[in-house]
Amino acid sequence: MITDPTLVRIGQGVELHHGRGQREAARHLFAQIWDEINGEQGDPLHVRVLAHEMADVQDDVHEELVWDQRALTAADRLTEVRVAEAGVMLPVAGLYPSLHLNLAECYRKLGDLGRAREHLQLAQTGIGALGDDEYAQLIRGGLDRLTQLLTSK
Repeated sequence: MITDPTLVRIGQGVELHHGRGQREAARHLFAQIWDEINGEQGDPLHVRVLAHEMADVQDDVHEELVWDQRALTAADRLTEVRVAEAGVMLPVAGLYPSLHLNLAECYRKLGDLGRAREHLQLAQTGIGALGDDEYAQLIRGGLDRLTQLLTSK
């Protein structure tokens, strides 16, 4: 169970976006939290989760890519201890497949199919770090869809 208050607030933004369809309100909340955590210099776990979610509420794919790249950079600074103390049930390795999937999708949208395939491969390589729960199935489904899109090009 997530115990970190900042992650709980980020979860409220996710609920605004996905649960209520209030994308602009979610983006506003995420921007507020971003300022509070001191942006990219903040706690790598907060930066990783927030940047990953902020990417999803962008209107421009270039901005989405920037946020996903921030999330990936922050993930590289994470430790298992920090993730566990926040109550996150995934190991650090389990945070990467979704990041690489999102990066692959950004690059596909931008027409950079080589980079899209690279990140798709990285996501597929790391998928073993996930279990077989709903989240893992969601990521696998995204990988399957993106694989089909990239195979047809």
